[in-house]
Amino acid sequence: MATLNSMAIHKPSAVVKPLVTSQKSPALYPNLLSAGLSHKANPNPNPLKLKTKGNRNWVIKSVTEDKELAPVETNHSNETKPLFPNGSKILEAFFSSSDGGGGDDDDEKLRSRVLNASIVLGFGTLAVSKLLTIDHDYWHGWTLYEVLRYAPEHNWIAYEQALKANPVLSKMAISGIVYSIGDWIAQCYEGKPLFDFDRTRVLRSGLVGFTLHGSLSHYYYQFCEDLFPFEDWWVVPAKVIFDQTVWAAVWNSIYYVLLGFLRFESSANIYRELKATFWPMLTAGWKLWPFAHVITYGVIPVEQRLLWVDCVELIWVTILSTYSNEKSEARISEATTEADSGSSNNPPKE
Repeated sequence: MATLNSMAIHKPSAVVKPLVTSQKSPALYPNLLSAGLSHKANPNPNPLKLKTKGNRNWVIKSVTEDKELAPVETNHSNETKPLFPNGSKILEAFFSSSDGGGGDDDDEKLRSRVLNASIVLGFGTLAVSKLLTIDHDYWHGWTLYEVLRYAPEHNWIAYEQALKANPVLSKMAISGIVYSIGDWIAQCYEGKPLFDFDRTRVLRSGLVGFTLHGSLSHYYYQFCEDLFPFEDWWVVPAKVIFDQTVWAAVWNSIYYVLLGFLRFESSANIYRELKATFWPMLTAGWKLWPFAHVITYGVIPVEQRLLWVDCVELIWVTILSTYSNEKSEARISEATTEADSGSSNNPPKE
C-alpha cells in the first residue's frame, strides 16, 4: 500500500512539471502546452507519433506567424503609375477649381454658340426665303421648276430697280452684308469653330462696310469715270493703277483706323499699328485686285461695279480683317502676359 500511495503521490508531479516548464515561455512554444495536455487527456502508446505531430504543428504555426509578419510584396509592373507623386491631391484641387468656375465658362460658351447659330440660321433663312419668294404675288399655278427658273432673273430686276430708286443705300446694304460675312470667314480661317465667332468683331466690320465702304465706293467710281473720260486702250490699266495706289491706300487706312476707334484703342496705338501694316496690306492687295479690276473697269458698267467688287471683297475683307485684328489681339495678349508676370513677381504684401 505504501508503494502504491507513493506512486499515486509522485504520479501527478510528472504532469505538473511539463506544465510549469511549458509556461515559462508561452509566446515561443505555444504548441508544446497543447501537445502535453492532449497527451494527458488521450494517452497515446506511440510517443514517436505524438512527437512528430507536435513538431509538425509547431512548424506550421511558425511558418504561419512568419507569413503574417513578412511584408506583402505586390507586383506593380502591370499597374499604371501616377503621373504626379501627389496625384490625388492635384486632381482634387483641379476638380474643385473646375466646379467653382469651369462650369460657368462652359455654359457661357454654349449660350454664345447657340445665339450665334440662331443669328446665322435666322438671317440665312430670311435671305433665302426673300430670294425664292420674289414672285410670290403672281406665282399661283407655277411649278417648282418655274419658280426656280425665274427667281434669279426677277431678283436681278428688283436689284436694278433698287439701285435706281436709292443707289447709295442699296450699295451700303450690300457692303455691310459683305463685310460682316467677310469677317466671319476671317475668324473661321483663324481657327475658330463655325458658330464660335466674335459677334462684336463681326458687327464692327459690318458697320464699317455699311457706313463708309458702300457710300464712298459709290462716289469713288463716279469720280474715277470723270477722272479718265476716255475710251482709249490705256484707260483700263490707268484706272487699275490709280485704284491700287491712291484708292487702296486711302480705303485700307480708313478701314484700319475706324476699326481701331471702334475697339476703343488710343490714337498712338492705331497709328503705330497702321504704320507697321500699311505696306504689307497694300502689297497683299496687288496679288488679287489687279486681275479683278481688269474686269471691273473693262467689262462691268458703273452702276454694277460695286456688286462685283463686293463679291471679290469676300476674299479681301478676310485678309483685311486678319491683318487688323491679329495685331490688336497680339498686343492685348502681350499686355495681359506682362500684367500676369508682374503680379507674380510682385506678390501683394500682407
